[in-house]
Amino acid sequence: MKDLVEFIAKKLVQHPDEVDVQLVETDDGQEYKLRVNQEDMGRVIGKSGRTAKAIRTLLSSAAAKNNIHATLDIVE
Repeated sequence: MKDLVEFIAKKLVQHPDEVDVQLVETDDGQEYKLRVNQEDMGRVIGKSGRTAKAIRTLLSSAAAKNNIHATLDIVE
């Protein structure tokens, strides 16, 4: 699922080499932390957060197939 988030983010941004996804195991499941270039934050978040919500939905769907709870945090 880390590859899924990384793939989507790299297709959205202008600096794909600066996309970094880290996996953090928590008691509730998995938490993915997405870091991108500061200039690309708007592209990843989208208007009114629509793009970020779409990425989170895809991640949740992929995680549900594996019976895992996964969340996505976009960090600066």
